Amino acid sequence: MLKIEDQVAGAAAYVRARVPSLAGADAEFRRRFDAHFPTLLAELAPLYGARGDFLDRVADILATACDAWRERPADLRALDLRREAKPDWFQSEAMLGGVCYADRYAGTIAGLERDIPYFKRLGLTYFHVMPPFLCPAANSDGGYAVSSYRALAPKLGDIEDLRGFAAALRREGMSLCLDFIFNHTSDEHEWARKAAAGDPEHSDFYWIFPDREMPGAFERTTREIFPDDHPGSFIRLPDGRWIWSTFYRFQWDLNYSNPAVFRAMAGEMLYL
Repeated sequence: MLKIEDQVAGAAAYVRARVPSLAGADAEFRRRFDAHFPTLLAELAPLYGARGDFLDRVADILATACDAWRERPADLRALDLRREAKPDWFQSEAMLGGVCYADRYAGTIAGLERDIPYFKRLGLTYFHVMPPFLCPAANSDGGYAVSSYRALAPKLGDIEDLRGFAAALRREGMSLCLDFIFNHTSDEHEWARKAAAGDPEHSDFYWIFPDREMPGAFERTTREIFPDDHPGSFIRLPDGRWIWSTFYRFQWDLNYSNPAVFRAMAGEMLYL
């Protein structure tokens, strides 16, 4: 029987062969790959390890990470190294944060940036902006029904404003903190629109069933969250299928048993 170390080494060799960009990555990314691949493999194995294509899916995720690394600005790479040298940095007793909805506090992201000197006088080390992403105007659930992770609500500004605010905070020794909604998307997200149209690839991004058999089985134990919005945990789509919608009917739960969802959401996070 192969030792665990040999199994991991074999998996790493397979992934390297499947991701040509790894060979062309800089020395820092390759160092990180060697250091953290065993942990990544161990974390993903309980989720997807029973799949025959498990290592191919791990390779897909690493390809996404490698592509994101090439785009990562130099100042963030330098910050990565400082944080890696002190991995418990976020647990320091000196950490102090502020939190707000940008529109209610300052109107826009640019308005928040103008107040950075005030945040510094308060001694803040991070500033938490409640979800600023694009949402349906009438069905935003306070920003938690996301239509795009790469665009902001128009009243707040645009993604370049957010990038500028984050950079300005870092220059003053502060970090930007954002709510990142992993559990579900708005029914207006591109993935959801394609799923609603019957696209097989994106239908598998959500928990969609052709009839009530599986929804009924789930609902014997799931908790009803917003009964005034809809009974149970599922809603019916116009084409007759049933989709898991734990919260409001316009928020559709993502299916993380599909590794393509993990990779896609990792790509959105790494974009930010």
